[in-house]
Amino acid sequence: MDFLGFQLRNNLFVAPMAGVTDRPFRQLCKKLGAGLAVSEMVTSNSLLYGSAKTRRRADHAGEVDPVSVQIAGADPAMMAQAARHNADNGAQIIDINMGCPAKKICNVMAGSALMQNEALVAKILEAVVAAVPDTPVTLKFRTGWNRENRNAPRIARIAEESGIRAIAIHGRTRADQYMGCAEYDTIALVKSQVGIPVIANGDIGTPQKTRFVLDYTGADGVMIGRAAQGRPWLFREIEHFLETGELLPPPRVAEIHDILRGHLADLYAFYGEDTGVRIARKHISWYTKGLAGAAGFRHAMNQMQGVDEQLSATDEFFLGHAAANEHLQYEDRCAEQVPEMMAA
Repeated sequence: MDFLGFQLRNNLFVAPMAGVTDRPFRQLCKKLGAGLAVSEMVTSNSLLYGSAKTRRRADHAGEVDPVSVQIAGADPAMMAQAARHNADNGAQIIDINMGCPAKKICNVMAGSALMQNEALVAKILEAVVAAVPDTPVTLKFRTGWNRENRNAPRIARIAEESGIRAIAIHGRTRADQYMGCAEYDTIALVKSQVGIPVIANGDIGTPQKTRFVLDYTGADGVMIGRAAQGRPWLFREIEHFLETGELLPPPRVAEIHDILRGHLADLYAFYGEDTGVRIARKHISWYTKGLAGAAGFRHAMNQMQGVDEQLSATDEFFLGHAAANEHLQYEDRCAEQVPEMMAA
């Protein structure tokens, strides 16, 4: 897929997720089939550029091109400065966050809160685009502030007029947070009204759902977030289905064990052992979600402090499951939405 002058493996994007899409996770998803992975949100506050957290979030060493970095803020000048800073430090695409519904972001009028102020949206987009004329700028936002104010079509037109090169839309409003199921009618409407690429996001967790969303919205690609947590091989499953119309068999437990083992090693190396162990807990929890004995395993895992103890417990858990079951099955939380929408 040609995307903003870059040749991508496919049109499957990893959504930026705070505390999740660090470099180890982005690299793993790309290895397992994602075409592009957007970084965690980086603050536009220049005072934080030197913090350890921000430096890690901006660490792209060895990452497969293109490197896409998401910035967040509400001040046009600061956002422009953040764009320049990240472009100077290896970002090949700058993505602007207007989709995060978190209170700590919206309370400072950043993230999806910006959708309430279309004039400010235009100023931010124009400032960022002007600040990095040689770097493509993209925008991620929601369908609106609430269900009574679904202004995504207006935001999309503002984006296109401001020089934004592509947009990603989450099929919920800010007020929806992550409740209920995403809707795709607004995304389809936006796609019909703009000439730049549109990426659909929200409740895409199976190959079949991906095919449906692409057909229903006419979107140029899909962006997958929570469904890939603990399941990074989802991208290769979707890629195979879109290419062949056939489903890959579920991965063997032994392969999942190997993937997790490699992921943990990368986390320990990236964060250091102490922080790496803490970060690894949530990933282990996602990898084991829905498996027999997982609740007790996760509770015990949260008490473990060292790498050796964490790895030993992980090995014991997966080796036990591999002996009893060759494959694992996963379900899509919103799969039941597809036939209803098809009938609409």
